[in-house]
Amino acid sequence: MKGEDLVLALAWHFLLMSLLAVGGVYAVMPEIHRQVIETRHWMTEQQFADLFAIAQAAPGPNMLFATLIGWHVAGFAGALVTSAALCGPTCLLTYGVAHVWQRFKDAPWRIAIQAGLVPVAVGLVAASAYLITRAADHSVMAVALTALTAGIAYGTRINPLWVLAAAAAIGFAGYV
Repeated sequence: MKGEDLVLALAWHFLLMSLLAVGGVYAVMPEIHRQVIETRHWMTEQQFADLFAIAQAAPGPNMLFATLIGWHVAGFAGALVTSAALCGPTCLLTYGVAHVWQRFKDAPWRIAIQAGLVPVAVGLVAASAYLITRAADHSVMAVALTALTAGIAYGTRINPLWVLAAAAAIGFAGYV
């Protein structure tokens, strides 16, 4: 695929995903995964997991993951296009919907829609977590560390950053 065609393909895919990203980029991560790995073969599972880890380590919004995918696939132009395609339509849509949403804050249909979107967003984020876990965990120790980290982060009041730092130290020490 030529460079221009690649950038257009990235723009189209991320533009469509931006309209489905209820809950952020993690909500569409399964579709990003399907497009860039299974359908287009732009990267491997390991590269996908690595870019996710880099995006999480960097300060800033979680949509940096999409920017890194664009960079990997088509360089600087890919990074710009994926960022703009993922953020632009959503920003415009949010601006318009926010006015309507506030205007009808007590309407029964608005309350029903909001109640229905919450479990959908949670399910999409859970699917994203599963994909990253599957891509990153290639040993019994890695699976155990992932499960332990998730359990501590979910079941205690310990700051997740401390849990992630401890898991990173275990990985750095070579146990994973």
